[in-house]
Amino acid sequence: MAIRVAINGFGRIGRPVFKRIIENHKSLEVVAINDLTDAKTLAHLLK
Repeated sequence: MAIRVAINGFGRIGRPVFKRIIENHKSLEVVAINDLTDAKTLAHLLK
């Protein structure tokens, strides 16, 4: 069973944390990202 986590902020700390969770921690599941920016911009920042 995965541990569900949410990320508060998707700035210079939130983005690398998200990437490390996806790459290295299969036991964690990101269920929400709280940020003021729209989803399209957040998706662009991940590229």
